[in-house]
Order: sequence, then C-alpha cells, then structure tokens
Amino acid sequence: MSPELVGVIGLCLLFVFIFLNMPIGFTMLFIGILGMFGIAGAKSALSTIAVEPFSVTSEYIFSVIPLFVFMGFIASHTGLSADAFYTINKWIGHLRGGIAGATSASCAVFAAICGDAISTATTMSAVALPQMREYKYSDRLSLGTIAASGNLGFLIPPSIPFILYATLTEQSIGTLFISGILPGIMLLFLFLATIFILIKINPQIASPAPKASWGERLKASRYIFGLAIIVMLVLGGIYGGIFTPTEAAAVGVFGVFVLGLINRRITRQGIGTSVSETARMTGMIFILIIGAVTFSRFMVISEIPFILGAYISGLDIHVIYILVFCAIFYILMGMIMDVMSIMLIVTPILHPMLVGLGFDPIWLAAVTVVLIMIGQISPPVGIVVYALYGMVRDVPLFTIFRGALPFMGAMIVGLALLIAFPQIALFLPHLMKPSL
Repeated sequence: MSPELVGVIGLCLLFVFIFLNMPIGFTMLFIGILGMFGIAGAKSALSTIAVEPFSVTSEYIFSVIPLFVFMGFIASHTGLSADAFYTINKWIGHLRGGIAGATSASCAVFAAICGDAISTATTMSAVALPQMREYKYSDRLSLGTIAASGNLGFLIPPSIPFILYATLTEQSIGTLFISGILPGIMLLFLFLATIFILIKINPQIASPAPKASWGERLKASRYIFGLAIIVMLVLGGIYGGIFTPTEAAAVGVFGVFVLGLINRRITRQGIGTSVSETARMTGMIFILIIGAVTFSRFMVISEIPFILGAYISGLDIHVIYILVFCAIFYILMGMIMDVMSIMLIVTPILHPMLVGLGFDPIWLAAVTVVLIMIGQISPPVGIVVYALYGMVRDVPLFTIFRGALPFMGAMIVGLALLIAFPQIALFLPHLMKPSL
C-alpha cells in the first residue's frame, strides 16, 4: 500500500472517530502510530510510542502553557475581570450602549491575561450581564456582545491557539503573540462600532446608566492600574526582547499573585482551585499536543500535504480563491469543534500548502485564528455561544445566536481588512527585538 493511500485512509479514519465523539488527542495519537506502522514499519511506530510523549512534553518552551493558564485562573479567582469592567464602565457606562461597550473593552483587557475565549466569555457574563439587565439592555445585544468579545481571548496574547500554532509550524511563540495585538484592537473597535450602529437603529435596546463623577472615575481607575502594568510587562517584555514568552508568563503569574495580595483577594481555596484547574487543562492540552505532533509526523511521511500543495499549485486558479476555500473550511470546522482541536488537526495539512503558495506564515496564523473565531460564534454549533448558553439558561439559544450575528459580520469585515492589509498583523512583529 502506497504512503499516499495510507495517509488518505488515516485522514478518513480521523474524521470518522471525531464524529463518533472519540477523544481527539488519543485519536490523533492512535492514527498517527497506526499510519507510521503501515508506512515505515513496526520499529518506527514503536520508537514513536517510546520517545514522542516525553520528547514533546519535556521541551522547555511548553512550560509557557501551564504558566499562562495558571495566570488566567488566578486572575479570574481574584476578580480582575470585574475590576476591568467596573473601571471602564465608570468612564463610558453613561453613554447609550456604554455598558455593552465597557463589556467589550473589558473582555479585551481580560483576554490579555487569560488566553482562552470560553473562559473570558463565561467570566464576563457573570460580571457584566446583571448590570446590562439592570439598565434594560436587550438580551440579544448583551449576550451577543459577550459572545463576540469573549472571542478576543483567542487572538489577544497570551493566546493558547497561537502557542499551539507555533508548536506545529515551528514559528516563534513571541512573534505570533505580537502579531495578534493590532488585529485584536481592530476587532475591538469594530465591535464598538457594531454596538453603536445597533443602538442607532433601535435606541430601545439599551438605556444609559447614571453618569459617574470625575472623582468616581479616578477612584475606580486604581483598580485597573495594576492590571495594566502586568499586561505591559508581559507583552512589552516579549516585544522588547527582554523576556522569552516563558519568562514573560512567569512574570505575569507573579504579578497577578502580588496584585491579588495587595487587593486582599488571594485565598487558600482560590489558589487550590486554580492549581487543580491548571493541572486539568494543562494535561488536556498536552495530550492534544502529543497526539497532534504524532499525527503531523505521520502526515509528513505520507507526503499528503506536499502532494496536495503541488496539485493545487498546478491548478490554473488565483491563490486568493484557494485562500477563500480554506477560509470557508476553517469557519465550518469552527462551528462544530473547539479551537485547539481545529488547530491541531488542520494546521499540519493546510499550513505547509498555504506557505508553499507564498503566504506569510505569521500573517497566516493571525488569519487562521480570526477564521476560527468566526466559526466559534456561528450557528448552528458555535462553541462559545453554547458555553455562554450554559451560563444563562433563561435565554433561548436562538436569541444568543441572533445577537452574535451582527458581530460575526464585524469579524468578517475585520478579516477582509486583515487580508487586504497584511501589515495589520505583520507591522509589530517586524519591529520586534529577538528575545534574550
């Protein structure tokens, strides 16, 4: 049996097992080993089983994952998300739609220390939704804002999807982190514009809150001051070449812990819960990585990505149409799967092909994350929307999807801008200093 045929059979089995709801990490590991057995023989497959799990998880760079995950959980348990919302709301909450705008901006701030969209969205729903309901915001606007803005946790660094993408494509984690900053800010402003337009069309969907005095605003700002310092230390350290991503993550964990002590919100129970949640999520991510790296090796020796790239390169069509096809595929996958699974399954196949067609790998990573973000709030099975629905059972799922649709349109506009102007993602990485 030819390596190409083994590769095709492996891909088909992978999708069959996924739709049978098998654990994705173990599925990729099993198929990867089975495929190598079929192509390279038992010795190669057994060697992979013996060496791969340890060699992958013992790499120093992967210590960035538990550190950033721990930072996000500690920040959540010490109420930093509530601090961000409280401060921003004092400044703009009196505007019509201002609480929704404060929610969107708070999601962006919390994303800079969390790295995960579902955690960002569910955390902010508990913080911001009661306030929006108090001032008669429609559930469509409120939950649509939270679902879309929580999605920024995938793009704004520290982003777990960027860590996985860098691992699979041998790119710099720090460079990918920095590439997500300007696209994330762009999407935030597009979300704010969407809120403004929706309220302009129908002012009844939101009522203004009382205007805070300047004294109240300045007093509230102290709550976010420490958080801003931590974000600047982490991202500025990576950008300026002062820290590696792993060192920046350690600085971030220390900063959040100290901030919790200053605010007197660190508790023994909170630390214990954060440690157990970090261990559980890190274990899940590492199983996915081990499976994905093994599956990626299988794909390489089957030569499927290279054959696919050579075939598509030989077609008499413009590369932009190929990119559009891949974009639609990513969005469809995003509707039915979580972002980490998509990254780990699809990237080893599509990334080599698209880079071979001349697309910049750093820009491609940013585009990929935005595409998956669109899928995560798209009907019928947007993962972030379902996670949010689990938090607010008193609102129909259909209402949340309807509320997210205008923001999905804003994300498509942002994607078009990112494709038309690649420098949105590439400008800051090109100015970076290499990490020490």
